[in-house]
Amino acid sequence: MNPLAKIIAEDIETNGPMPLDRYMTLCLAHPQHGYYMTRDPLGASGDFTTAPEISQIFGELIGIWVVRAWQALGEPRHFALAELGPGRGTLMTDMLRVLSKSPKCQKAAEVHFVEMSPVLREAQRERVPDATWHGSVASLPPLPSIVIANEFFDALPIRQFERHDGKISELCIGLENGMLKRGRVPAFANLSHHDGIYEDATIRSGVATALAHHLTTSNGLGLIIDYGHFRSAPGDTLQAMKNHSHVDICESPGECDLTSHVDFQSLGEAFTQGGMTIAGTVTQGRFLNAMGLEPRTEKLSQSLFGTAKNNLISASERLAHPTEMGDLFKVMAVTSAGLSPPYPFGAQ
Repeated sequence: MNPLAKIIAEDIETNGPMPLDRYMTLCLAHPQHGYYMTRDPLGASGDFTTAPEISQIFGELIGIWVVRAWQALGEPRHFALAELGPGRGTLMTDMLRVLSKSPKCQKAAEVHFVEMSPVLREAQRERVPDATWHGSVASLPPLPSIVIANEFFDALPIRQFERHDGKISELCIGLENGMLKRGRVPAFANLSHHDGIYEDATIRSGVATALAHHLTTSNGLGLIIDYGHFRSAPGDTLQAMKNHSHVDICESPGECDLTSHVDFQSLGEAFTQGGMTIAGTVTQGRFLNAMGLEPRTEKLSQSLFGTAKNNLISASERLAHPTEMGDLFKVMAVTSAGLSPPYPFGAQ
């Protein structure tokens, strides 16, 4: 057992089987041994790769959306451009490069990052030194705001419940022969009458509602990008990634990334409860193509040859093709009352 596994095992011995939300919290955010507290998980040498690391075009197209969102806000002289879980700061760097083409928007933007990882904060500081950092959305400034969350909500802890033959249980982490192992304990939960595993994303919904309250109060828009499904449905989507491969969630706690698919219907309901309007939810492929993925790829490729050109085209296909990230990832836009949704949301 690694050090965090021993801590978790001792907790289970004292308190009984551990709910998955607590397990995920310890694995990802334990002060000494948590996954995000100790490493840069991104890229070929890490455990996974996000869209901004695949191609600069991703961030550029979102930068165009930000300019349009700023215009929808009435072009305020000062606004908070906030990113939740900004990775290495790559996405923000690419967005700011686009904002530089709109000097009034660039001058008005104040960059804010919500990030808990000290390692990633340092990487972000190298790329965006003028940013302001926050531990949660609660401390974001009371300014008109545009908030971007790319692969943020998938990492927030969930619980899982199961209905089987009329009986309900909760899936937890227990011990078997001294080793961590998934198991079940009897539970009470309001589930559908159909058998299956149901994921409880109360923590995710709470963050969405808190963000919605902020945006409603300050006036603003949000763009949420993540892998998941349009409609609520049963299923076990909890997964662990290590070295770009799926592993058992009990393997090497604190050394693997733990995520689950985002239920965009449930997430949208949380934003609505916080006072926001759902402008729309589309696949990532549809969003990127509407924002100009193909012409931007064509323009950049004109100055490239051979492997570099092929890599650029392959990266764009990976982002938008239905069999790659194009259909699995969804893009949701939310707006405070009275704001017109920027293109491509609400477009006829």
